[in-house]
Amino acid sequence: MTERVCYREVLPFTAMVVLECTNVGVNVLFKAAVEKGLSYYVFIAYSYLVSSLFLLLPLPFVFRCQEVFLPPLNSSLILRFFFLGVIGVTAQLCGYRGLEYSSPTLASALSNLTPAFTFMLAAIFRMEKVALGSSSTKAKIIGSLVSISGALIVVLYKGPIILSTSSSQPSSTAHSPMDSSSQTNWVLGGTLLAIEFLLVPIWYIVQTNVIKEYPAEVIVVFLCNLSGTLISIPICLLLEANSSAWKIKPDITLIAIIYSGFFCTCLSCLVHTWGLHVKGPVYISMFKPLSVAVAAAMSVIFLGDALYFGTVVGAVILSFGFYAVTWGKAKEEELSDHFVMRPPSSSKSPLLQSYKVKDNQEITYNP
Repeated sequence: MTERVCYREVLPFTAMVVLECTNVGVNVLFKAAVEKGLSYYVFIAYSYLVSSLFLLLPLPFVFRCQEVFLPPLNSSLILRFFFLGVIGVTAQLCGYRGLEYSSPTLASALSNLTPAFTFMLAAIFRMEKVALGSSSTKAKIIGSLVSISGALIVVLYKGPIILSTSSSQPSSTAHSPMDSSSQTNWVLGGTLLAIEFLLVPIWYIVQTNVIKEYPAEVIVVFLCNLSGTLISIPICLLLEANSSAWKIKPDITLIAIIYSGFFCTCLSCLVHTWGLHVKGPVYISMFKPLSVAVAAAMSVIFLGDALYFGTVVGAVILSFGFYAVTWGKAKEEELSDHFVMRPPSSSKSPLLQSYKVKDNQEITYNP
């Protein structure tokens, strides 16, 4: 039972927290590399290529160990892998362009739209229980709304500077969210980031469906990233016609590409895919509020940005929302552990069946 608790509770929690920190690191490195002249089309294409090469190394061993347990790849699965590649490339094109127009803190703040979008889509596809009378559902709904409110405060209200580095110059317009860029770029960047965080939960849900049918995380992520590589390279070559832009110097640009390829496109996809298999899409998305505080701290330390009072207030509110959603999800799983899974009375069954416990054994109902 202790091992089960560690695998189902402690390990996913720790992995998601570490992952949010590494993902914010990718945004900070990307922003620094762009300032050195790196094209974001080149960044995306090379990141996918690096991640595919990293995943190719353990693939023969993984496939040999799991071959007898895996179903054959059919046209439906291959089509879904390609669809996941399209979603991933589109999300990165929107996200990194939005980040180029704005800042890592804004990107992390708007990422808090992901839990709301995920909860809504998961409810529509019957992957998440929605019982408006239950305390767990109310906690998840209220927590999502509080998180979004905190994110809006971070974006729309800066307030006085409470911490800055020597390179940060206090501005007399510190209360304006348009300090570091024009209003047009700020709005465009925010819109592109919002589109990215609408695509992310769609990716979560499709990935959850795929991993149920083909339960091999490394192989699934490799095929998704391979699809993303095959899609992104011709598109980015077409959009970035300057051949000199594809020559990478051994500086911050190379570090950003390798870091993104390994930690974000490769490791992040692996951990997210495993987390989707173990905990489901809503649990994965609810860790997004944590990235706001991490992004603010890393922006101050590495980019020389100032830390504003509004960011601190928003981060505190985000923390309340974060823990409300966490409590709601934990309460729901605690209650579900007291019941044995039974076949539904109707032919309509959720896309995602919950794990139940009977005689200390995990069982699932597969219609």
